[in-house]
Amino acid sequence: MPEQSPLDLPEGDPFGPHNLPYGVFSTADEPERRRIGVRIGGHVLDAGAAARSLGSPHTTLLDHSSLNPLLAAGRTTWSEVRRALTAWVTDPGHRSVVEPLLHPLSEVRLHLPYEVADYVDFYASEHHATNVGQIFRPDGAALTPNWKHLPIGYHGRSGTIVVSGTEVVRPSGQRKTPAETAPVFGPSVKLDIEAEVGFLVGTPSALGQPVGLNEFRDHVFGLFLLNDWSARDIQAWEYVPLGPFLGKSFATSVSAWVTPLEALEAARVAPPARDFDLLPYLDDSTAAQPDGFDLRISVEINGQEVSTPPFATMYWTAAQQLAHMTVNGASLRTGDVYGSGTVSGPEVGQRGSLLELTWNGQDAIELTDGKRTFLEDGDEVTLTAWAPGPDGTRVGLGEVRGKITPANA
Repeated sequence: MPEQSPLDLPEGDPFGPHNLPYGVFSTADEPERRRIGVRIGGHVLDAGAAARSLGSPHTTLLDHSSLNPLLAAGRTTWSEVRRALTAWVTDPGHRSVVEPLLHPLSEVRLHLPYEVADYVDFYASEHHATNVGQIFRPDGAALTPNWKHLPIGYHGRSGTIVVSGTEVVRPSGQRKTPAETAPVFGPSVKLDIEAEVGFLVGTPSALGQPVGLNEFRDHVFGLFLLNDWSARDIQAWEYVPLGPFLGKSFATSVSAWVTPLEALEAARVAPPARDFDLLPYLDDSTAAQPDGFDLRISVEINGQEVSTPPFATMYWTAAQQLAHMTVNGASLRTGDVYGSGTVSGPEVGQRGSLLELTWNGQDAIELTDGKRTFLEDGDEVTLTAWAPGPDGTRVGLGEVRGKITPANA
């Protein structure tokens, strides 16, 4: 019998032709040569080589070591390239060219697929924000007065965004408990995760020109899973009055694969009902199509699932976040990344951080290798997710994985 083609995928494969996420890879025989790849099943297609061999007008964009040129090319080009890629992996007439350009995922190294420009992180889950408020302000209002009027966020550190699989060194810093009279310095003892979704900006915008809600898909290329590692003890001591700083900036892990927004049309859903009217630049009540996404996230620690946060419950959408971050005239740059904020649902098993799952360390969770309140050295955290796709399929999102290593001496 002839050997089965890597393009003949089993029914229901979440990385079929309906998905086609983008990444950047290298091979063992050419470790320094980074190439744009597109995932199909358990393989990655060398997109640049395929474009050259098939005479694509987009060869220059795909035959590159980074997604940035493609990102900057804009929405029309994104659609054209996606149509071409779909044809290359589905048309039997292309198989003789495409099949030799497929590499098993187990034999390649994946890299951060874009050059990060700026990084912004938000706080968009009402369930997460309410839980955090109840933990730290048990006698006061869970949500701050501004929370339902605007998407709260902060500017992060783009230089410490790392690709999935990169080890995370336990951070050190100042911390102080309420019972202590002075701060101490040392490794964080409350190292946490935040299960999030990241969004990748392609087309830039002009300084001084806000980006409206209806321009979201003209500027945002795709999305991916993101783990915003957080040192809760360092954060608690430093964040008043200016907000997160060293408790967040040591590492942010992102997936090696970016899923184009076009692959997620079937996953679009309306956000939760709002309590009152929003200001015009954030008001999406008359939008032609909803800008929420039905993403089903799973959080595992050492291979054991501990939470299933539902992204569909997020109060603020990515379109509203983009509109808010530019309403003052701040410009977008190709390669900008912004995070959704921790994804948490209404149920205990849907909380996207250990801070919530253990209620700030009061209620340990049971793992097969012992109890946890926060992360221990050697723990490995993995985020995975899927979304509804066309015709009953599932769209898989690339995983985010990170292992904690001891603090530097």
